[in-house]
Amino acid sequence: MKRFAVKIAYLGDGFSGSQVQPDARTVESEVLANLVLVTRMDPSDLDLRFSSRTDKGVNALGNAVVFYSILEDGDVLTRALNSVSRSIFYRSYCEVDDGFNPRHASRRTYRYVLPAEGMDIGLAEECAEMFLGEHDFARFCRYDGKPTVATVDSITVMPEGDTVVLEFKARFFLWNMIRRISSAIHAVSTGRSDMSEVRSALDGKDVSFGVSRPDALTLVDVEYDWLEFVPADPRRYSRRRDGEILTSELRMGFLRSL
Repeated sequence: MKRFAVKIAYLGDGFSGSQVQPDARTVESEVLANLVLVTRMDPSDLDLRFSSRTDKGVNALGNAVVFYSILEDGDVLTRALNSVSRSIFYRSYCEVDDGFNPRHASRRTYRYVLPAEGMDIGLAEECAEMFLGEHDFARFCRYDGKPTVATVDSITVMPEGDTVVLEFKARFFLWNMIRRISSAIHAVSTGRSDMSEVRSALDGKDVSFGVSRPDALTLVDVEYDWLEFVPADPRRYSRRRDGEILTSELRMGFLRSL
């Protein structure tokens, strides 16, 4: 029996978040069901763990899960998982030791998509710079009893057509942190707030910019500098991916015809 780290992708709109919840379809429950079907192992023996939590509606391209498997060939394992999965894409794999903790990543990359209309890119970049480095993000997270001091390595502002993509990099982020920062950047760049209000919030004053919608947020990757992941065979999930693309294009065509 071996222990694997596997990068997974999923659209968040079909799940009530990533963590198991009673009577709810979650990413964890879906992955667990796939693993039990493929390996025939007891759920407790799989010891399934996630690198990052995602809320309801939040997407992922490279969340990492870790588990034990009696299937010891990573290529065979991911091919089997992609064959039985309905909504999870198993994208790459790496064998890890028993002591590996997926929470201890080198860095995490997220992207948040904002509507470009009315945004001043220069103001957005200036506002984004205010969040770089170490700060107490108590006013930019949902408090869950954990320390609120964190370090943001970079925020890149990228105009893309009718949208502006914010790319965030850090070792870890607090609960709702990116959605709250994105809301603040959008408010400042559209003139609804100013830099002084952001500074006041970072200084601990009771200022809130709200929480941006969850479906515009994607966990792009969770990186471990000492691990090398092997890409899974994309042919095992290409039909599902292409079907999703067609569905999206048909829906977009309909909406644009209104």
